Amino acid sequence: MESKNKFWKGFLVGTLVMAFSGLVIVGVSAGIFLIGKAVMDDPSQTQLVEERLQVPQEGELDFGGINTKMSYIQKIIDQHFLFEEDMDAVEDGIYTGLMYGLADPYSVYYNKEDYAALQEDTSGEYCGIGAMVSQNPSTGILSIYKVFEGAPAFEAGMLPGDILYKVSGEEVSGQDISIIVNNYIRGEEGSRVKITVLRGDSNEEVELDVERRQVEVPTVEHEMLDDHIGYIQVTEFGEVTSQQFADAAEDLESQGMEKLIIDLRDNPGGVLDGVVEMLAYVLPEDKMDGMLLYTADKDGKGDRYFCKGGKLRYESDYGYTNSSFPKEDGHEIQVPVAVLVNGNSASASEVFTGAIQDYEAGVVVGTQTFGKGIVQSVIPLGDGTAIKLTTAHYYTPSGFDLHGVGLTPDVEVELDEELKTQAVVEKEEDNQLQAAIEALK
Repeated sequence: MESKNKFWKGFLVGTLVMAFSGLVIVGVSAGIFLIGKAVMDDPSQTQLVEERLQVPQEGELDFGGINTKMSYIQKIIDQHFLFEEDMDAVEDGIYTGLMYGLADPYSVYYNKEDYAALQEDTSGEYCGIGAMVSQNPSTGILSIYKVFEGAPAFEAGMLPGDILYKVSGEEVSGQDISIIVNNYIRGEEGSRVKITVLRGDSNEEVELDVERRQVEVPTVEHEMLDDHIGYIQVTEFGEVTSQQFADAAEDLESQGMEKLIIDLRDNPGGVLDGVVEMLAYVLPEDKMDGMLLYTADKDGKGDRYFCKGGKLRYESDYGYTNSSFPKEDGHEIQVPVAVLVNGNSASASEVFTGAIQDYEAGVVVGTQTFGKGIVQSVIPLGDGTAIKLTTAHYYTPSGFDLHGVGLTPDVEVELDEELKTQAVVEKEEDNQLQAAIEALK
């Protein structure tokens, strides 16, 4: 009997809530209708908008009609908007909306603050928390995939696999990753930032209070493993990565390296020159026809990177040259190579892996890569702002377009489930690394 009473009480409460919700919806709708009626009482303005909103030619925007409609919307805002309007933010919103309409998660607008912060990205040192973030291009969800040992994020208890939910109380899902990192997470040294993450299958909310500190991003780390197997981990391709890689390889060679593992797991990509220089350093000349990478825009034009006769060469259909090419290389790795990848290995790391596979210069171990085979160009607009625009596909030497597909490893090995959320995975328990060692043996 008691359970029945509870049921009917719950039913009645639910009915009342639904009824109230219905009233709220009707009330809001009525409010919109009344305001719309008051504004639309100006028939001359309505007619002008209707006249100017003609269907433009295919592939073109009707800027005259857009300007008229924007003016009309602004008139409504001036008359009825409850709060004070920030005109700079409104203007930025217009440009942001234009880029959003392209339906490409990689094409975005940067206002002055965003663009200034973006230019700090490849310096290799920043004032942040010491964690790496990735973004799902379909859902916009941001997740932590690497936490550097000893960094502020590590000390605060952040773990790989955490979903970035809020920063300073503001929800961040769906916003551009570079803006979130540069404008929300990074900040003045010694300041603190409150970060809320969702953890585990239950999406438990975990609040972290993290100090911002100067963090030197270790793009390349290396050590000698047992049996004279060299190990080099490359976490991203920055401006200094290729030189750091060469220094690491030479150090391992001096220690008697007989085999080499290059770990590109969780490497999101980075500067193209860095990965091209690394490929020229690793690939054996006798297995190459010279091509390292090429790109093609919507008209079939693009850039081509070669390495032949110990020299890097760059060609472009656009009539400009890269100041760092041609340059001498004259080196190759003369030991068996294994490359480790996973689902977070993207962009430039896929360029590297694709060339290794095409030239059969090593064995690839791990899981299917991310599948980002497109190039973005940052284009300054002359007023301190810029846009990032997808401008071309890139292709591996054999002509493979990996975008949306990724690269399949030669030896497929999933990381053990319990290791995926550990901030630090010891090499002895890293089953993917052990698989790469076995593949080399």
